[in-house]
Amino acid sequence: MPLKKYNIFFFLIIALLANAYWLMPISNAATLDELKNQLADKGKEIEQLEKEIVQYQKDLETNSKQASTLKSKIKDLGITGKKLTADITLTQKQIDSARLNIQRLDIQIKDKNENIIGKKGYLKEFISTMSIGENLSTVEISLSEGDWSEFFADIERNESFQKEMNSNLEDLRTAKTDLEEKKKEKESYKKNMEKLKVKYSDQKQLVDMNKKANNQLLEETKNKEVTYKKLLAEKLAKKEAFEKEIDELEEKIRLEIDPSSIPRPGKVLFWPLDDIFITQKFGYTSDSKRLYKTGTHNGVDFRASVGTPVKAALSGTVVGTGNTDAIRGCYSFGKWILVRHYNGLSTIYAHLSLMKVSEGQVVSTGDIIGYSGNTGYSTGPHLHLTVYATQGVQIKKFENSTNCKNAVIPVAPKNAYLDPLDYLR
Repeated sequence: MPLKKYNIFFFLIIALLANAYWLMPISNAATLDELKNQLADKGKEIEQLEKEIVQYQKDLETNSKQASTLKSKIKDLGITGKKLTADITLTQKQIDSARLNIQRLDIQIKDKNENIIGKKGYLKEFISTMSIGENLSTVEISLSEGDWSEFFADIERNESFQKEMNSNLEDLRTAKTDLEEKKKEKESYKKNMEKLKVKYSDQKQLVDMNKKANNQLLEETKNKEVTYKKLLAEKLAKKEAFEKEIDELEEKIRLEIDPSSIPRPGKVLFWPLDDIFITQKFGYTSDSKRLYKTGTHNGVDFRASVGTPVKAALSGTVVGTGNTDAIRGCYSFGKWILVRHYNGLSTIYAHLSLMKVSEGQVVSTGDIIGYSGNTGYSTGPHLHLTVYATQGVQIKKFENSTNCKNAVIPVAPKNAYLDPLDYLR
């Protein structure tokens, strides 16, 4: 190959490599910019809604500190309604934001795919062009020409071409890595959007329940304070009567709990709520240890407004659910869920507004199993959590109860009740 033809060959390769960059498909910048602007607007709307929800939460906390009157109860339901409505709007904005992000990623994935195809095409042309002179070595070219300075210049150009080749290959590898990352990001948004859609459906149910509770309260009390006080007194009396029945039953249960069947106190359970504020602790203190006996609290109460997601404290199996409110005049746990874990512990979550699991279902740590509420006997929205030694807890149907005939709830001997704070992280 004459030297001039040889040089033309190399310049052709340079041209191909140079064109490989600016001939790649260009993403629809205008569309992407538009999506980014929409995402920014959604972000501002989400931020404003989050501030409103925080304020509603503060209003609920302030209202709960006031005396338990019909007026404060109606006010509480009103604020709860506004908060739940804001929750729904927030979730819808988050769904919209996820959808926009998926659209953005679809465009970027399409562009990256086209970019990769283009790079592969140019690399194929490079290899094809290289084959023109693959049978002619640099030494042979140099022997056919007398200009040694051109020979060494060609060697330098050859090294430059190799660097360009390596650079193109590295760009191709980077483009493939970016493509895989975009695909993973898209899948993450899709999964999150599906969860948000379920949450949105749950929140709509909670709004309807809150309206029903408000209407029921007004119907029962006829909007009279004296009637409301009378209803509270009746609820308390019936609640205490049922607790006495439970205490009598549990006193008859005699069971030695094998210490080796439960974990030692430590951080073995996760908090069931994202935000933790304890309103009542477990049992009583004896010899520097928290124990349970008749008349004391058999779990821990957490502040939680209606509709707060309640999460499984640990992986396990749902061994029972119930609703004591289904029996008129039975004031106890309200809606409850019992989960048996794999370490010898079981947990119950009570006073829920909405249950998301059923008996026999396997749950993982952190799964949303329900939403906090004000069902059963409760002076205000909260989550009640009891921790049992699984060996001692059983689900009992009270067939001969005075106020709670056929109510189903877990019972256990006194020594099977454990202090949740000994095990929570």
